[in-house]
Amino acid sequence: MQGRLTDRVAVVTGAGSGIGLATVRRFAAEGATVVCVDIDAEAGRRAADEVAGDFVACDVADDTSVRELFDGVVARHGRVDVAFNNAGISPPDDDSILETGLDAWERVLRVNTTSVYLCCRHVIPHMRRQGRGSIINTASFVALMGAATSQIAYTASKGGVLAMTRELGVQFAREGIRVNALCPGPVATPLLLELFAADPERAARRLVHVPMGRFGAPEEIAAAVAFLASDDSSFMTASQFVVDGGITGAYVTPL
Repeated sequence: MQGRLTDRVAVVTGAGSGIGLATVRRFAAEGATVVCVDIDAEAGRRAADEVAGDFVACDVADDTSVRELFDGVVARHGRVDVAFNNAGISPPDDDSILETGLDAWERVLRVNTTSVYLCCRHVIPHMRRQGRGSIINTASFVALMGAATSQIAYTASKGGVLAMTRELGVQFAREGIRVNALCPGPVATPLLLELFAADPERAARRLVHVPMGRFGAPEEIAAAVAFLASDDSSFMTASQFVVDGGITGAYVTPL
């Protein structure tokens, strides 16, 4: 039985770890040729080698680098069918608006939101020529609800991704290009675990709000990405696809 992504070319940014790495593995298992993109050359190349894919070192917040990324994929593989725009950061100096400096604000917005703008800007022309394509942008459940334990730049950056995704999904729907936003809940990635290892109380304060009583696994998020990349989601665009253990639907959680 063929996988849902057989003969398709998929680009994954932030491919070296966490949700990106889990998605690289899932896309390959579904039959895709995977292009692994990461600013960390060692991690990105390791991911590509694992699935016999390509590796491209790229700063996804740099316009010229992103244009060359997608032009190069099409030059080598003839097309790009899926773009999972997933790279992002959540640095420790992003906190309350009263404590987060302008440098941190601009750095987070550049990596988390401008990078998605650039990836969409440079992949859509290739997808228009093909007459089809699926773009999945990583937003977050924090784009849908507020938190007193704020990471103000991260929250704003993901809200921007969500709004941009809706706009693009509507604009290009009749050209065969689907654009959807993935909204994961808290996921046990190295980024989150490192943050919470330094502050267990901060982790506990978040975990209590998840009805399932646990953080998600990267593989669970990757399964959702594979669905959005495949024709199984062919009538979905401009949507927010929430995979959050029930957190955005909760008022009081189970004891």
